[in-house]
Amino acid sequence: MAIRMPRIIKKSSTARDIPKGHFAVYVGEKQKKRFVIPISFLSQPLFQDLLSQAEEEFGFDHPMGGVTIPCSEDVFIDLTSRLNRI
Repeated sequence: MAIRMPRIIKKSSTARDIPKGHFAVYVGEKQKKRFVIPISFLSQPLFQDLLSQAEEEFGFDHPMGGVTIPCSEDVFIDLTSRLNRI
């Protein structure tokens, strides 16, 4: 069974690759991977909890130049796929 995630755009490398209404986040525990996600996720409680955890671990100094989320890529993809269904 294939998993569809139409609202997440992977492998964006520059700011020009970010469509209007989206923003970049870096996800991973050791190796960080860049994802571009809809701004609408910011209003979702699940995503807000994830951002709060990122704030606790990284504060507001994000070494990658964008928001860094300290969770596994699998957890992030699972969470965002649930947000896509809302």
